[in-house]
Amino acid sequence: METLVFALLNGVIYGLLLFMLSSGLTLIFSMMGVLNFAHASFYMLGAYLAFTIMEGTSFWIALFLAPVLVGLVGMVVERYGLRRVHAQGHVAELLFTFGLAYLIDEVVKIFWGRTAVNYRVPELLDFPLFTLYGAQYPAYRIFILFVAAFMLVALWYLLKRTRAGLIIQAALTHPHMVGSLGHNVPLIFMSVFGVGCALAGLAGVIGGNYFVTDPAMAVQMGPIVFVVVVVGGLGSLEGAFVAAMLIGLLQTSAISINASLADIFGFLGLGPHTEVGEITIASMAPMLPFLLLVLILMIRPRGLMGEREV
Repeated sequence: METLVFALLNGVIYGLLLFMLSSGLTLIFSMMGVLNFAHASFYMLGAYLAFTIMEGTSFWIALFLAPVLVGLVGMVVERYGLRRVHAQGHVAELLFTFGLAYLIDEVVKIFWGRTAVNYRVPELLDFPLFTLYGAQYPAYRIFILFVAAFMLVALWYLLKRTRAGLIIQAALTHPHMVGSLGHNVPLIFMSVFGVGCALAGLAGVIGGNYFVTDPAMAVQMGPIVFVVVVVGGLGSLEGAFVAAMLIGLLQTSAISINASLADIFGFLGLGPHTEVGEITIASMAPMLPFLLLVLILMIRPRGLMGEREV
């Protein structure tokens, strides 16, 4: 029971963090049709900016300011880079964002070095919130849960219940009509790209000290983010949420299982498998999201809740 409870708690928090990171990518793709390969790099940039701001001020100022700065960088990238290659098609956009990811990676190494920085949990949240089964549970993890939940509700309300959300969605399918009504469609797209990057930056602010803030963090999180987006369905925020929670629970549950494949084979009566049987479920945890991706693409190429096929 103890293992199950902690696996569920950690899985929900990790899933919400994955959704916070993947929601920006899903928003950009659903509104603009751009699959941003540099999205995880904006996540890394948010963590490093928060670390720098926190050194001079406080974590709470960094929590607000770092995502705003990342969003502004994203808007500049869209205005002076992505918009110029948009007319050349999706291949040009993918190559541009792929190169941008390398550029951000090198900039981070130049300014902050190649080793991990000491980006810590703020003192105000660095304490055990409660004790469960004799183990202390950090308050910062619950803080991540509340921030991610607030972002989910705010994003849903913006897109579904406000005039701005209706204009954004209309600009996706009928840009010329929206422009004829007096709205600046290029500005809308630039703002959407900026908001998507800001969401990645926010995930970096609260995830950078939860994990490790180093130049490899974008490479580590990038593939998982794309798995979430594809499994959930390209362009579907609801699907991204379901996929993020599913992958979060799947990975954390697998890590907590000490059984090996030999134990499973023995339970099923399949006989001993000496070499394969030595593999533990916990060691397979990092590859489970990719196995899920392959399974989803075989059964439902559109993803769980997507409308476009990959």
